[in-house]
Amino acid sequence: MRDVFVHEQGLCESQEVGPGTRISAFARVLPGAQIGAECEICDGAILEEDVVLGDHVTIEPGARLSRGIRVEHDVTVGANATFTSELSRDHRRSDGQLSTVIRTGAAIGANATVLGGVEIGIGAIVGAGAVVTRSVPPNAIVSGNPADIHGYTGESWQHAAPPGTTISEPGTVELAVPGVCLQRFTEFSDLRGSLTAGEIPKDIPFAPRRWFLVYDVPNREVRGEHAHRVCHQFLICVSGSINVAVDDGERRDEVTLDGPTLGLRIPPLVWASQFRYDPSSVLLVLASHSYDPADYIRDYDAFLATVNASNKQLA
Repeated sequence: MRDVFVHEQGLCESQEVGPGTRISAFARVLPGAQIGAECEICDGAILEEDVVLGDHVTIEPGARLSRGIRVEHDVTVGANATFTSELSRDHRRSDGQLSTVIRTGAAIGANATVLGGVEIGIGAIVGAGAVVTRSVPPNAIVSGNPADIHGYTGESWQHAAPPGTTISEPGTVELAVPGVCLQRFTEFSDLRGSLTAGEIPKDIPFAPRRWFLVYDVPNREVRGEHAHRVCHQFLICVSGSINVAVDDGERRDEVTLDGPTLGLRIPPLVWASQFRYDPSSVLLVLASHSYDPADYIRDYDAFLATVNASNKQLA
């Protein structure tokens, strides 16, 4: 093994270790494990058979990766994190084996427990002590037992009333993700109740061809998690509140829709997820096109590839 450091009190029984990797004291790498380049296997960490690590992976002290784990590049697994063989809600692979995958750029917090068969999405963060019982979407931040989504990663965050932005009056606020806008409608209230209204195309820039309602969603469930190729959508939370994360492959925003006077415009080629529903939440979605399964992009890698191809065509 060229350019590999193994501490004199460490044990590496695998010959498939990339250059620049360091294996510290009391760490153990079993036969059949594969480790990429410039990884750090810290004190007391254990990698069982058939564990595969990409490049620039850090396994912190005491973490244990059970058989069959696949870890992509630039991942950090926190101290004493554990990956169990107990089956999660997610399915086994077609060959009958558990398939647990940690995607590029993800981070697993200290003392977290990850059940078998889940996928931790690209750039996702699992909080310290979390118990992950099902797959985590790309860029999601999860914590708790069982782990729930508490937000999404990204430098840019927008909410229903972000600091320095006025949307209490009717009008439109553009978010950092191009084409995504918050729209505040006028509200009319008197002793008889309240009314809000919008016009097409003044307030909603397309003539809806389809609508649907989402309701009775358990708080832990995540809706959406897809993009459209050509369809535009307009979201209004007519009751309760929800959070919506939007992502164009480079920038991410999160907004809170908390009443019928606030709408969110989502153009094509924007990945969107809805989460943190409260028990009374009712989400109205207006769509510019009739339902077409081929218009949906449900895989995040395919979404990134489609966005990159579109950007190249525009360049």
